[in-house]
Amino acid sequence: MNSLLCCSVCGKPLAFAEHTARCENGHSYDRAARGGYIHLLRQARRGSSDPGDSAEMCQARTHFLEGGWYEPLRQRLAEQVKALAPRDILDAGCGEGWYTKAILETVPEARLAGIDLSRYALRHAGRQCPQAALAIASLFDLPLADQSVDLVLHLFAPMCAPEFARVLRKNGVLLTVTPGARHLWGMKEVLYPTPYENPTEIRSLEGFSFEEEICIHAHITLRDPKDIAALYQMTPYAWKTPREAAERLLKSSALHTEISFQIHQYRKN
Repeated sequence: MNSLLCCSVCGKPLAFAEHTARCENGHSYDRAARGGYIHLLRQARRGSSDPGDSAEMCQARTHFLEGGWYEPLRQRLAEQVKALAPRDILDAGCGEGWYTKAILETVPEARLAGIDLSRYALRHAGRQCPQAALAIASLFDLPLADQSVDLVLHLFAPMCAPEFARVLRKNGVLLTVTPGARHLWGMKEVLYPTPYENPTEIRSLEGFSFEEEICIHAHITLRDPKDIAALYQMTPYAWKTPREAAERLLKSSALHTEISFQIHQYRKN
């Protein structure tokens, strides 16, 4: 059966075999030995020989997420997807596949394509979700046909509403996840003299109508230095925080912090 992913040369659907993915015009793509993903990022858009998150960031995120600290978000997101009952899903910025796996377990009959810029993330996603069609690709140049999916998942990734609208079918749904106002507030209190709240406005997206907001709040306490380090390393704070503040956090014996997320549901006009 054809996947949701399309050939970057001719635009025809790709069928995945054990070691390759091929379109009806004979264009063929090798599947990575680790992860089974293919490379659909157009040469003109690469800009780097190794785009996306680094191996270190992906390892940190995998360690932290598989500890179950964000399970409230994963469970609520899976419930929302199940209620929508989509046939075809795009996970736009699937990362290491932690959320993707939960979605596939919730709607096992659905076809799912996952894209990400990081080959390190897709290696892990491929092991977690062998039934998904995975590719290195850009959110701003999605390797999918017009009106080919019922649902786009968009977690903590750059927004590209025009491309999402293009690939969604009539009345298709876009689910976005962003941090809540006080997400990781306890960590910010350690890192910064004056912590700041995250923006929480409901964005107006061209081609979409806003339908619903779901807010998730919880508190977690990390007592393992490895968990604290992994959480820090998977966030943007790891590359913009002064060294002395980072050392203060990483030497902490425990970290108690709020976690907060917003799920926003949009419907294609």
